[in-house]
Formats: sequence, C-alpha cells, structure tokens
Amino acid sequence: MTEMVYGTMPMRAGEPVLPRWWRTIDKLTMSCLLGLFGIGLLLGLAASPPLAEKNGLDPFYYVERQVFFGLVALVAMFVTSMMSPGLVRRLGVMGFAVSFVAVVFLPFFGTDFGKGAVRWYSLGFGSVQPSEFLKPGFVVLAAWFMAASQEIGGPPGKLYSFVVALIVALMLALQPDFGQAALVLFSWGVIYFVAGAPFLLLTVIAALVVAGGVVAYENSEHFARRIDGFLSPEIDPRTQIGYATNAIQEGGFFGVGVGEGQVKWSLPDAHTDFIIAVAAEEYGLVLVLIIIALYATIVVRSLYRLMRERDPFIRLAGAGLACSFGVQAMINMGVAVRLLPAKGMTLPFVSYGGSSVIASGLAVGMLLAFTRTRPQGQIGDILLKRGR
Repeated sequence: MTEMVYGTMPMRAGEPVLPRWWRTIDKLTMSCLLGLFGIGLLLGLAASPPLAEKNGLDPFYYVERQVFFGLVALVAMFVTSMMSPGLVRRLGVMGFAVSFVAVVFLPFFGTDFGKGAVRWYSLGFGSVQPSEFLKPGFVVLAAWFMAASQEIGGPPGKLYSFVVALIVALMLALQPDFGQAALVLFSWGVIYFVAGAPFLLLTVIAALVVAGGVVAYENSEHFARRIDGFLSPEIDPRTQIGYATNAIQEGGFFGVGVGEGQVKWSLPDAHTDFIIAVAAEEYGLVLVLIIIALYATIVVRSLYRLMRERDPFIRLAGAGLACSFGVQAMINMGVAVRLLPAKGMTLPFVSYGGSSVIASGLAVGMLLAFTRTRPQGQIGDILLKRGR
C-alpha cells in the first residue's frame, strides 16, 4: 500500500556499500563540513603557536594534535554516515547511556583544570569531556521516544523525553555548565516542535527556562558573574571579551594580514572559544561571513532534505542534530561579539579540542546518515504522473 501511494526509487541490486553511499550522500553538506575543517586548521596555525610558546612546547604542538583529532573526527563522520538509521539509533542510545554515566561520576573523578567547572576526565595524555558526546546521543534518544509516541498504542515518549531532558540539564548545570544545559533543552524543544507540540506549551516551557535562569543567577556565583559582565555597559579591555571585541574591530573587512594579529598573544582561549576573533582580526569580515555561510548552508540544506523524509524518527532526530549544530556555532560567535553571555562553547569543526571535534564528527555523521537519499518518492510527483 505504501508503494502504491508514495512510489519507490529503483534500487541497484548488489550495489557495493561505497558506491551506494556516494550516490545517496548529501555532497554539498559534506563539502561544507570539510571546508570548516580546513578553515579550522588554517586558524589553528595562527592561534595555537603563541600558546605553545607560553607552555614551552613545539610551535606546532597544538596544530599537530588538532590534525590528529580532526582525522579521527572525519573517520567517525564517514563511518557513521554509512550506517542505516536503525544502526545510528542504536549507536546514539548506547552513546547516551555511556556518556550519561560518565557525567554522573564527574563530581567524584572529574577535574576542572582551574576553570571553575568540573567538566573533564584527566587521562594523563589528554582529557575527555563527556557532555560533548552526551548531546548527540540525547537528540537521538529524545527523537526515538517522540517517534514511538506517535505510533498507535505507543508509550508516552514526549513525557519520557522531557523528564530525561530535565535530568540531563540539571546535571550539566551542577558542573556548572549552563551553556550545554541550555543547548540540551533547546534540542529537545526543536524535536518537540517538529513532532507537533502546541505553541502555548512551548511558551510555558520557555518561561520555565527563564525562571530557572533567574534561580541560577541568584544562587550561582559563576553564573551571576558572567551575566553581570554581559550586562555591564563598560567592557574591561583586560578580559577575554574585551580582547576579542577589540580584535574584531581591528580586523575590519579584510583583516590586518596573515600572522599579523595580536589577539592570539593575549587570549588564553584564542584557539578554542574565541577562535572567531582570530579569524576576524587576521582575515577580516570576509572570512567570518564565509564561516557563517558554511554553517547556514549545512543547517538549511539538512532541514530541506529532512522535509521530504517520511520516517518520523529520521525527521525528528535529523532536525534536532541540524539545529543544535547551528545554534552551537551561533552561540560561540555571539559570545565573541558580546551578543550573548560567555558560555565556554567551542565552534564546531573549527575550534581546537579533542572531545569537541570528535563529538561533532559523530553528530554530523549521524546527520549525513539521516539526510541520505532513500527509496521514497514524493506524493506530489505520483499525483502529477497519475493526472497525465
């Protein structure tokens, strides 16, 4: 009956995995992702040598590590993008379970590396931030619950996903990591909206989130300090926001020149949270607009392809992954230009970082798997053919 209504796309019998993957993958989105990775390496060459010099390391120590992490992320992206939606769902749920347990034990075995928030496990040769891997796993789990709730006699998946979202957000806020907690709640809101949530209910949930922010402001010195700094009419030029703002102004349209920027010598997080300031200073507004265009293309292109998807789980999970990817980039750049309070959030595929880059590779690999062309026709095309 489904084939009679929607039609099918011919399958090539016995077609090998790689040719089928190449034929069905969204090549434009994949090209944009590779472009972001290349820009990240270019900016890493500019931003990381000053930090390596301060730490007494080889000038390209962090660049070499970024190349290694990036290659691992690309392998994870390509392998994940070849998986079926069912296999991606199992991977996401298992990844969420492992990451959730890791986050639970952070207060006992984690470290803050002097940054005031216990978010990492120190491994001696490196560190792992489990919340980075928790995000894509949560999106897949929430989409699975909500898709199941749409079936006849299905479980109350929307309620289950909401409870899980609240638990995860609370655990992240206790680190404290309010940025990641807000991103988790935003992802859940996107999935719920696509699943058909009433606008009034979303408004009530948004009001509850604002109320939670007020409570956090009154009870968390870490959170209050960042909000006060954001709302202050004056910018302390000796803070990271002050350095970043000045660098963006100095860059102008075309930048001060490759290697001529000064902000990388002042910002301790120039290669991670404030990498966009390095891009703006040395390469100007031109490169920043290119970066924004790449992110926008990935999100819009993915949502466009998902609009044609009939499987509820694929549509919900893909929308959640695409929007969370785009919003994380927006938050990072918004912080640098003081449109948002400081969040400590990386720029996906561009900022330096092992956990962040590899988790981003897994997330976009899932997104590419969900947006692959599948044997399903469009009902409008079928009706047009029948009307001839």
